[in-house]
Amino acid sequence: MVRPSPFRVAIASIVLAAGVAGGWLWWPRPVAAPPPSVVNATPIVTPQPPPEPPKERKETVTLKRGDTLVKALANAGLETRAAHEIAMAMKKAGAELRRLKPGHELEIVWSPAGDPTTVSWQADAWLGYAAVFGESGWTVTRFETTPEIRVEAVQGSVETSLFQAVDEIGETPPLVLALVNLFESDFDFTADTRRGDRFRLLVEKRYAGDTFVSYGNILAAQYASGGRTLTGIGYGRTKGDKIAYYDLAGRSLRKSFLKSPLEFTRVTSGFTYARPHPILGGVRPHLAIDYAAPVGTPVRAVADGTVVRAGWNEGNGIQVHLRHRSGYETIYNHLSSVARGLRPGTRVSQRQVIGYVGATGLATGPHLDYRIAKGGTFVNPLGEKFIPGEPIGAAEKSAFLSESRALVERLESEAPF
Repeated sequence: MVRPSPFRVAIASIVLAAGVAGGWLWWPRPVAAPPPSVVNATPIVTPQPPPEPPKERKETVTLKRGDTLVKALANAGLETRAAHEIAMAMKKAGAELRRLKPGHELEIVWSPAGDPTTVSWQADAWLGYAAVFGESGWTVTRFETTPEIRVEAVQGSVETSLFQAVDEIGETPPLVLALVNLFESDFDFTADTRRGDRFRLLVEKRYAGDTFVSYGNILAAQYASGGRTLTGIGYGRTKGDKIAYYDLAGRSLRKSFLKSPLEFTRVTSGFTYARPHPILGGVRPHLAIDYAAPVGTPVRAVADGTVVRAGWNEGNGIQVHLRHRSGYETIYNHLSSVARGLRPGTRVSQRQVIGYVGATGLATGPHLDYRIAKGGTFVNPLGEKFIPGEPIGAAEKSAFLSESRALVERLESEAPF
């Protein structure tokens, strides 16, 4: 092969460069792409969910004063016929509709078409009823809840009142009343309660789930006042009997007479043979105990007895006079009214309300003038020693003493003073 001479190569290079510079030597250039054509695209439509079907509706109806079940349901929109059918079905299932009170609630479930399908009523924490509509009409199911009973220790001290002391430890007034009823034959809570008094007790509490509903029995209690400690032990529940209370020796705490005819008040005038009379003047005997209390405060019979008088008696105003066993009589003066049905010869029981505090007769203000006579002679109600109830029987004494020791030990451990 003949190689080109270096001279020819050089000449070719010069010619090529000159052609490029002069433009007479053409080289293809890239061509810009034409703009894309506009296409009419179909818009994208997002599918919408179908509308939700109508749902059932729940409604709560609160009973008002004067409402019956039928009236409340009718006011809520049920036909009168349906309301009567529900009431009849509930009665058939054992519901005591007379227990319906203002504030009670009914729950009504309405179908998507607007028809009532269920009516529920919670009679109390433990009992409820549900009326359900079906092919055969309204049928009622009864729901019962078994309470969970827990024994808890409670303790407190009095600063201003026993009610406030109980409230401050998170308890409610029914516990105060139970404690007072336990010791009221030995301690006058209207006259003798003092600042610094202390109390502790083991009490049954009823729960629905975790919700406290009510108190059960007090199993053991102590009240300390002025260097004296009262102890009460509940006994008798293991045999299904009504629980009764005894002291540590087995003596009954229930006496034939209560210490006071009022649950809570204060003494404004004591028993004396020489008191300046606030209306008639001069110094006169005051053979009674005066208790200050608002008009209308219930007055209780301190013992079982028979009515001698129930009505107006001159300066004593409206008066109730009772006769009791063992020669005792009690008199309650200046009442605003007498309890319904009370008349001479009527039998009354201990704690029964016999009248209401007032200011009738020779009274300077609302109060109760309370008197006790024994064998025709007035005695000091706060100092009289009354007959106790039946003690623990000999056959049960050993079991009682064993149980009472265990309860007091638990009380001292869980609620130390």
